[in-house]
Parts: sequence; structure tokens; C-alpha cells
Amino acid sequence: MHLQRKTAKINLSTGEIEIYPTPLRDIENFLGARGMNVLELVRNLPDPNIDPFDPRNPLIFGVGLLTGTSAPNAARFNVTALSPETGILGDSNAGGFFGPAMKYAGFDRLIITGESKEPCYIYLDDGKAEIRDASHLWGMDTQATQQTIWDDLGTNHEAAVIGPAGENQVRMACVITRKKNSASRGGMGGLMGAKRLKAVVARNTGSLQLHKPQEFLQAVIGLKDYLNGSKVVQTLRKLGTPLLYMPSNTLGAIRTLNSNKTQFDDSLRAEEFHKFSKGAMACAACMVHCRHANKQGGEGPEYSTLVMMGSNIGLSDPQQVIVLNNMCNELGLDTSSTGTIMAWYMDMAQRGMIDEDLPFGDYGLARNLLLKIAYRNGIGDSMADSYQALDRLPEGADKLFIGVKGLPQSDPHDCRYIKSFALGIATSSRGADHLRSRPTLEIFDLPDELSEEIYGKRVNTSPTSYEDKGWIVSTHEDIYAVGDGLGICRFVTHGFNSPHLLKYGHFRELVETATGLQIEDYRQIGRNIRDLERLFNTRCGVSRKDDYPPWKYMEEEATAGIAKGHRIVRENYDQMLDEYYEVRGWNGDGSLKPERIRELEEMIREERS
Repeated sequence: MHLQRKTAKINLSTGEIEIYPTPLRDIENFLGARGMNVLELVRNLPDPNIDPFDPRNPLIFGVGLLTGTSAPNAARFNVTALSPETGILGDSNAGGFFGPAMKYAGFDRLIITGESKEPCYIYLDDGKAEIRDASHLWGMDTQATQQTIWDDLGTNHEAAVIGPAGENQVRMACVITRKKNSASRGGMGGLMGAKRLKAVVARNTGSLQLHKPQEFLQAVIGLKDYLNGSKVVQTLRKLGTPLLYMPSNTLGAIRTLNSNKTQFDDSLRAEEFHKFSKGAMACAACMVHCRHANKQGGEGPEYSTLVMMGSNIGLSDPQQVIVLNNMCNELGLDTSSTGTIMAWYMDMAQRGMIDEDLPFGDYGLARNLLLKIAYRNGIGDSMADSYQALDRLPEGADKLFIGVKGLPQSDPHDCRYIKSFALGIATSSRGADHLRSRPTLEIFDLPDELSEEIYGKRVNTSPTSYEDKGWIVSTHEDIYAVGDGLGICRFVTHGFNSPHLLKYGHFRELVETATGLQIEDYRQIGRNIRDLERLFNTRCGVSRKDDYPPWKYMEEEATAGIAKGHRIVRENYDQMLDEYYEVRGWNGDGSLKPERIRELEEMIREERS
């Protein structure tokens, strides 16, 4: 098989490094990136109930099976561990150029354990790994860190780094590459800080050998022509992800003032942000070019950040949102979690639950809060612990939290109207997150013929119906898991915003011509990934009780637009959840059946070639 690279086990406490070929059997079952990472997490975490900042918690970097090739949008990597933010599965995905560089440097996966006595970074080149001193980098923000690495080593290197938030073990600290590409969810940057690991650096000079290079090239050319015909691809290329703001806002489904309202100002529409754009940016092998450089010296904001740093905290000025976006990237903060936590505390303050002056709509306050969180100063010390600060907060604080399983919701979309969105964020393997299952097509209330083509049978795609949502969500979960295993971006994956994107058959053609690996049932691999994530989470204590949407979505009604008056009715949601478990083949309490556990345990058993 071609494209096979190496796995490195690196113990920062002892300095020991073990390098071995990535087992083919594991690739056949889980592909790479997200799937392989959770496999290695299960193998290498001694106890899922340890403190996530414990040196025994493995931090795993993994690239997709096709990452580094010219396959459309195949640039992504995952960072995985027991999450400091939630205490369950922590897994974050990012694009850019670091993933390909890690592959070119000779590695599929890094399994990092222990804790360095002094600040360090890991250096990868030509199939070799080193632990190097990073004392001179400690204290720098993400941009200064990367610039210093380029000054020291040359611009033919790519780095995944943390900023002050990671160094201070903020539970929602992220891992940044370049200006904007961020492995944000679950606090992976905080775990890097606990290990005193400032960066992972890869020398970007290797190459990949393809199984059938000409056939692969022809497949790529054909798929690029196919994708260029997608209206979603064309629109994302022009306006980026902020284009999603107005459809949701018009619907009355934009998270506003900690979801006390569901509609905000039109001033945050994509056209207003486009005025501050310096041009489109792209990840390696990207054909969408969804990101934009901004005139304030950074990149973005993306749709999620636009809302979390805009309507969710009461800010309507695009320039202010852009500055907050850039600050988060420099400090190394997950904008989705940070914006949600800021709004949560503002809501509590408004209700007199905490003795703090935290009004919505105060730009100066928002800037100060970002610094306080990153450096754990004052109220920022509590906010830096995300939902893990709950035991220090007043009674009823949990009902105001917009999150699931301890993870603040990433999606700017209020889920009271679109029922499949609610089910998706509630059952997501890493907490309230839309990128694991988001059935975006539900917004369009598709005709029966098209829904049958997408889902394999006719389903009720009415956004307000509770019927068939278990099937719909699981269908999206499986193909997104496969895309993550290959390292392919969600924006070219079937079902995410459009039915005219890459499907299982396209994945099969790319994998066979690139690697020679023949896999018949890609959806089964998606199921393997999803079931293994659930097995891990049940061992962390997750069960049915944790698979419900935020309290506000169930007890309070949407306030505006078409969505006005809608909420998630518990009895109907329970039926929807039952259907989801049945489709997934799980028990009624959300656990896996014994026979499936035995199948997964056989896959978990380690075999090295």
C-alpha cells in the first residue's frame, strides 16, 4: 500500500521516542485522522476517569489518509485526547498546511504522553522525531511563535502551536496553524500547555508516492469539475461562511444574547464583512477558498465566530467582531466556546445570579474578557474553566448554559426550529457540535425524490417534524466520519450544504488510485468510528441522560421569524432519540450492544507489522 507512513510514540517525561509503521489493519478499519486517533486514544489512555491534565492523558495528532495529496480539500488533521473541557472524548479538526507537512515529514500519527519539565516542541523531518527546547517561545502569542519558528528554521516548515491561553491551561484553548486554521474544540491547546508542549513543527519537504498517479490525477480533475458546478461551492468562494448568517437570521434561528432571543441585526450579514476582506484564502489542495484575509491583519471571521463574537454577546459592528476574532486566534482561544461562555456569564450577571458588571453589547468589556480568560485573571479564571466551573456557580446556572455534555455549542444556529439540528448537537460524540452530523439540507424541506436519493429511502425532511430524524442524523454522521478519516473538508462532503458534493463512490475512487487500498463498504467505516467514539464516551460515564439539547431549547420558545413559538418538546424528542438509537443499533440507554462491543474490542487489539 502506498501513502503509508509512520506512527511515533513520544514520552515527554522520559524523552523516549518509538517509531513504527502504521498498521494496515487499523487503516482498513478506521482510515486515518479522526478514526485512527480515537482508536489510539482507547489503546493508550490508562483510565478514562483520570484528570484530563494528568500527564498520562495521550495527546494524539493524526492526518487523514488522503491528506497531502491533491484530492479536493484533502488538507485536514485531527488532535485528540480526553478533553480538558468536558472530561469525555476530545477531538478537534483543522485544515491549512500543517497536516500535509506532517505527512511529508513522514508521519501519520503522533501519540504524545508525559509532561516535559521545561517548555519544548516536537520537530518532525524525514521520518525522524525530536524533542527540542522551546523556552524562547514560551509566552509568545500564536503569530509570534510561528514567525520565530520560521526565522529559526526556515519558511519550509509548518507549525501547530498554542498561545497564552494554552500555556495557562485554559480549558477552551485551541491549537493554531498560521493565522486562522484552528483545532479548536475540547481544549486540546490546554492539554499541550499542561505538557509544556508549545508546538509541533514539521519540515515541509517530503513527497508522497501514489499507487496509480495518472488515474488519480484524472479522478481529481474530474471531481474538481464536478464540484465547481456546485452553487454552494461558488457562493462560499465569493463570500465565505458568513453567507450563512442571513438565512438563519431571517428564519429567526440565530443565537442572540445567550439564546434569550433568536434574531439580530442585519449588520452582520456577509456583505458587510466582505467590505473588510483583502481577498480569499485557501488550505492546501482547496478548491473552495472559503476563508478571507481581513484588513485588521488576520483571517476571518468564519460564520461561527461572527455569531459567537457578535449577536451572542450583543455586538453588531463588523469591525469589532473582526478584532475579537483576531484576538482569539492570537491568544489561542476557541471562539465558539469562548463566545458561548462569555454570553453565559453575561446572562447570569443580568439576572443577578453573579455579582459582576457584565452587560451585553459592551465591546471594551469583551476585549478585556478575552485577555482575562487567556491569562486567568479575575472573573476570567472561572470562565477559563468553561462548564467545569459549574460547581462554583449559583444554582440554576446549568439551565442558562447553551451546550451539551459540558461542551459549549459550536453552531451559531438556534436549534428550536430544525429538530434534526437539535438531535445532532445533543448526540454528537464530542458534545454540542454541528460538524459531526449537521443535516443542513433540512432547511430546504427537500422533495421526496431528492431525499430518497440522499438518504437511501424517503424520509420526512420537514424541519419542524420529529419523524425520521434518527435516520437523517445517522446518515450524515457516517459520511462525515469517513470524510474526517480521509482528511477531506466538510465543505466538499455530500450533504453538508449541498447534495452535489463528494460521496462514498468518489472516496472509493480516490483511495484506490492513491493507495491501492480496496474498501467495499465505506459507510461501515463511518459506523466503526462513530461506535468506537460512543464506546469511549460510555466508559467516561456518558449515557442517555447526556443526549439532550440545552434547557432553553426545550423550555423556552424561539422569539422571532418563522421559528417564533417553536421549541423542542421533550416527549417528541424522546421518540426521536429512541429512533436514533435504534438506527445506530444501540441500546435504549445509549450504550452499545455486547456483540458490537466484542467486534470493536477485536479492532482495538493492537497488531503491528
